[in-house]
Amino acid sequence: MNLDFVQKLKWYRSVLVSNKQIDSYQEHGAILLKGVFINWIKTLEVGIQKLMSNPSPRERSYFPEDGSAQFFQDLCNWDRIDEFRDFIFNSNISEISCNLMNSKIARFFHDHILVKEPGSSIATPWHQDLPYYSVDGKQNVSFWIPLDPIKKKICLKCISKSHLTGKIHRPKRFNGNDLYKNDNTDELPDIEKNINTYNILSWDMEPGDAIAFDFRVIHGAAANSNKSLRRRVFSARWVGEKTRFVNRNGKGSPPFDHLNLKTGDELNVDDFPIVYKNY
Repeated sequence: MNLDFVQKLKWYRSVLVSNKQIDSYQEHGAILLKGVFINWIKTLEVGIQKLMSNPSPRERSYFPEDGSAQFFQDLCNWDRIDEFRDFIFNSNISEISCNLMNSKIARFFHDHILVKEPGSSIATPWHQDLPYYSVDGKQNVSFWIPLDPIKKKICLKCISKSHLTGKIHRPKRFNGNDLYKNDNTDELPDIEKNINTYNILSWDMEPGDAIAFDFRVIHGAAANSNKSLRRRVFSARWVGEKTRFVNRNGKGSPPFDHLNLKTGDELNVDDFPIVYKNY
């Protein structure tokens, strides 16, 4: 291989995500990536508008009891929204995922749209994503990509190094009830009561920026106190070659209850396509 080409390839990869960023992701469990998807914001805006006009059966919208604006959510729509598919397969997100996970492959897990309308009073409680998902393993990454300017006070908040504790905390529904019956996992500690004891990672963000975070990281998000600006977020979840399926009896989020996989199986089904190979 031509040496000049190799040097250019190394430079290109360092522009996408540097070794320092990879190390920081592995250490802290969450990092900010500035401007990495700036050229895809318009595409994702069109896709989210299409989705909100025609939600899937998995749509979960929350309407606050105080009468403030709704919090729209929907999952797993990449196979019917062309703009989402275009971004997943044709942007550089799969290669970035591969590098952050230290994986030979980047396998797409699912998409998740979160739109907090102006003034919505609904906060996203502190939680980990992994116990909701039908997967297990350390090779994973979730991208939180805002389509609107986001101030730090309403941005996603991640607890640094919380993915390294080895603890998986009990998943809850939005109303505070346990997601699974007879769940013996540990309750999540009272984060807000002891907030000053944690290193909270959060940032001011612009469209095109992204937060990459581990499925095991404890995270949450405040209500959208901005009464003039929406908080539209496209979230994309990825896993590596060592990640395996876990049967959560169709109660996870998303449930994927149509799959015939067993706990410990590789995710070799059309729902989870391999988008990038690093070999």
